[in-house]
Amino acid sequence: MKIAVVILNWNGKKLLETFLPSVVAHSSQAEIYVADNASSDNSVAFILASFPTVKLIKNKENGGFAKGYNDALQHIDADIYALVNSDVEVTEGWLSPVLETFQKNENTAIIQPKILDYKNKNKFEYAGAAGGYLDALGYPYCRGRIFNALEKDTQQYNDTVEVNWASGACFFIKKTVYHELKGFDEDYFAHQEEIDLCWRARNLGHSIQYVGQSKAYHLGGGTLNEANSLKTFLNFRNSLYTLVKNLPTQKIILILLIRMLLDGIAGIYFTLQGRPIHTFSILKAHISFYLNLRKMIAKRTAAAKISNYNKAKSIVWSYFVLNIKKSEKIV
Repeated sequence: MKIAVVILNWNGKKLLETFLPSVVAHSSQAEIYVADNASSDNSVAFILASFPTVKLIKNKENGGFAKGYNDALQHIDADIYALVNSDVEVTEGWLSPVLETFQKNENTAIIQPKILDYKNKNKFEYAGAAGGYLDALGYPYCRGRIFNALEKDTQQYNDTVEVNWASGACFFIKKTVYHELKGFDEDYFAHQEEIDLCWRARNLGHSIQYVGQSKAYHLGGGTLNEANSLKTFLNFRNSLYTLVKNLPTQKIILILLIRMLLDGIAGIYFTLQGRPIHTFSILKAHISFYLNLRKMIAKRTAAAKISNYNKAKSIVWSYFVLNIKKSEKIV
């Protein structure tokens, strides 16, 4: 299978200096691309001078994660796209277990490796950890990570299992499936577009796998860290987008009402923490959601459903009320 590793870059010269060498060193089976989102730093000149084997794609604008990849992947011929954040360090042999899994199971469309914390390498990283799930209310969580509780890696997730979604930090997808789904939803700009893409893939019967024998380290917050109010806005709004697009009709109203109530509680929590800018971001997220609601409804398909997504009844209840911090104990 022909594989292309594609790194999206926006003003990330320092990140490329740190992390691109590992990708070049450990990806001999792949062609490596950097897709530049109209950077204003000297990222492009750095790549051309320092990594002559890396192919460069210049996007015309910074369309965020979603449009950036949609634009770039039009120019790449490969059976498998490996979408890798510019702040990810890969490890020796990371591609082989992934390619073997694709070859063994024809229905496998998307794969995520084990993602550990670059700053604390014996712990799982927030964005993906050991594979993503959604609870009955559509809240995302991971094996190895619930909200901000991160587990230590004791090899407990070295398996290969089916999951609900794969992290965009290190995301493998078959070219045919990517184009069947028409890529990422560009209305998301960034954050949670991979969850939407995976949900749409599962709605069409495709399988998403976590492959624990493949390992990568993610710095996290390379573009927007958790303290950034824009990240709060995008996460809250895009999560609502995903529910409207993918939930079955009979569940949409009830689940949206519950989620909006919980969003309000989150806003109060931010205010009490002395972070009112994040409360304002939640309010803006809801306004943007309402303004674009008709557009999101129009994107629904006949395949929309939630089956196999309610592995946990509620991670909010499990985490904040029952004080459960490990994913395998969620009820």
